[in-house]
Amino acid sequence: MQSEVTQGQFHSPSKGNLEFTQVIKEIREYLSERPGFFYEIVVGCDSPSSDKPFFPIAIVVLRKGAGGRFFLKKMHYPDSYLKRFTNVPTNWKQRILQEVYLSCEMALILREALEKQLPGANYQFAYIHADVGEHGKTREMVKEVTGLIKGHGFEPMIKPYSFAASVVADRYT
Repeated sequence: MQSEVTQGQFHSPSKGNLEFTQVIKEIREYLSERPGFFYEIVVGCDSPSSDKPFFPIAIVVLRKGAGGRFFLKKMHYPDSYLKRFTNVPTNWKQRILQEVYLSCEMALILREALEKQLPGANYQFAYIHADVGEHGKTREMVKEVTGLIKGHGFEPMIKPYSFAASVVADRYT
């Protein structure tokens, strides 16, 4: 399935820049290196508070008890898009919703690709991490965000447990 979230380059600190098909290959190889471990795959996104928002989306693969890997895709809105459309996320609430939407889109496409490439593999892909929490200004969005994630068939994880969004993706904002 082609989508804007899967086009272009993903960055891996250990493998460099990769296309989406290469990310799937790297995940498959990482899981097959040590098949006795259990793996967890999560997706999360963050964004900076700026007038030209961008959205780093993180795919995190955890080898439970033995580290992990991540792949990052930065989504940008070109200036031409910003000028033409009024629905570009400019306030913090719109940015949070866009982060969650992009996470859901990436997770759905990734889940479909992994089900084809890794039938019977020892992993769980159930969670999307959102950069909202019960404390701070994002608390008023927790129900909306968690409902959006559940509506896409995933379980939400919020702060302080949403490390894919609030730590990994945040590091690249």
